[in-house]
Amino acid sequence: MGLILHHKSLGRVFEVRCLHIPVNDRTPFEGLLQIVENSIKYEHVMSPNRPIYLVGDSFGGCLALSVAARNPQLDLVLILINPATSFAKTPLQPILPVLEAMPTELHVTVPYLLSFVMGDPVKMAMVNIENNLPPPETLQKLSDSLTSMLPLLSELADIIPRDTLFWKLKLLKSGAAYTNSRLHAVQAEVLLLASGNDNLLPSGEEADRLFKSLKNCRVRYFKDNGHTLLLEDGVNLLSVIKGVNMYRRGRQHDPVTDYIPPTLSEFKKTFDEDQKLFHLAMSPVMLSTLKNGKIVRGLAGVPDQGPVLFVGYHALMGIELTPLYEEFLREKKTIVRGMAHPFLFQGKFEGSRQELSRTDEISMYGGLPVTPINMYKLFERNQFVLLYPGGVREALHRKGEAYKLFWPDQPEFVRMAARFGVTVIPFGFVGEDDVLELVADYNDQKNIPYLREWIESINQEAQRVRDSVKGEDGNQDIYLPALLPKVPGRFYYLFGKPIEMKGMDNVVRDRKTANELYLQIKSEVENLLSYLKRKREEDPYRSITQRALYQASWGASAQVPTFEP
Repeated sequence: MGLILHHKSLGRVFEVRCLHIPVNDRTPFEGLLQIVENSIKYEHVMSPNRPIYLVGDSFGGCLALSVAARNPQLDLVLILINPATSFAKTPLQPILPVLEAMPTELHVTVPYLLSFVMGDPVKMAMVNIENNLPPPETLQKLSDSLTSMLPLLSELADIIPRDTLFWKLKLLKSGAAYTNSRLHAVQAEVLLLASGNDNLLPSGEEADRLFKSLKNCRVRYFKDNGHTLLLEDGVNLLSVIKGVNMYRRGRQHDPVTDYIPPTLSEFKKTFDEDQKLFHLAMSPVMLSTLKNGKIVRGLAGVPDQGPVLFVGYHALMGIELTPLYEEFLREKKTIVRGMAHPFLFQGKFEGSRQELSRTDEISMYGGLPVTPINMYKLFERNQFVLLYPGGVREALHRKGEAYKLFWPDQPEFVRMAARFGVTVIPFGFVGEDDVLELVADYNDQKNIPYLREWIESINQEAQRVRDSVKGEDGNQDIYLPALLPKVPGRFYYLFGKPIEMKGMDNVVRDRKTANELYLQIKSEVENLLSYLKRKREEDPYRSITQRALYQASWGASAQVPTFEP
């Protein structure tokens, strides 16, 4: 049943197979294991260069792990959802003997009781209810949905007869024991989805154990969900796989060729639900520059076709990214592939209770590690690429350094852009100082013993992108600044006049010419920042109070005016 809500989206990128065990089937665990194993080996022979994904939900998690343990030579990726490897610790253990001793005529009671511990009925009932309905209508539909589910509970007695239920419990016990004895042999990549509100199994504790036991395991923790995670509202299995960068077509994950753009439903969930309040609070102003130098509101000055390279200022903690991604998707119907520090995608500092994070969202909307080969591939495919030469040093700047560029001396992106005839668009962003106050920066934290040791430890593990750069521009230790929110001001973006690199072969050959153009682009970004800082003073709606009054009069979807460019 867990496949019901997900087979359509999964079917867009996978060839989906489903293991069905008939109700009256009495094949023991080893027999089921052999069936799955034979299917996997057949698929591998047919497509030896493609990975095979095994999605194991509850008992299926035992099957998936056991297949992987017995076949370390196969390229397998395991997606485990509340795996039943923890069956020995289920809260049901004390009452199982009581259930088994119940008279046969009370067989209806058993599945009826189990139905309440398997999942959250409200989350399951919310699956087909639209999120933007008025509260009274939402409440009515929820009531109707819950009412329609009640007859299904009594029908479970027919679907799961008493004998079948106790056979399944026996199968769970043997499967969990078999799997746990072989965990050490699992070589496959593992993504574990664990529910924090699982009443059937201690899935949170099991995530802690498997995270330590398995060699290559990552976890996404859903603290408010129940055992039947895949049947509950707000969970999209494909979105989770994409967010953790575990979708691949070959032996190795390629962030360029394996990238799957967000679907319309993913876009709506991100920007019309999760980020809606943030967008309303920031009310971003997007400006662009036409070829004749005229500044206009919107993205008319940005080319419709790539390859395009956006080069600009990286704001504190990258808070400018989400509105930028959203606007390009809404107006240009295109993904901007943001190049970021590899640290964000390594997952080395994730734990066994790692929830869906902003990094997952960045990956879903095109983020990838900044490397020359990735940039080469993106330009080759005529993509829209976002590059911050200031990198981590700029995004994690110190006090008093807002809107200051920390660009290295090497103009390598200019030479590569010229080679592919890329259109370079410098851009500026201001607004971070109207939203966040930096209260403890790198200089403050490195003088605190505990924090200093933590910063040193994470930077020993992190890949160094600019170690060859000397001086202040090369110092890019990763740390977590201490921030305080402010009453929100407004975000302002300005995309400068496009710089056509087509035909600039001299930039590729001559380092001096490349450096001059690089400094010109840097100077243009600084000019754009200065322009925005000056012009925002003229914006009558810079204050959130004025914007709220305007939208109260004209509607939340109305575009709030700004200064005249």
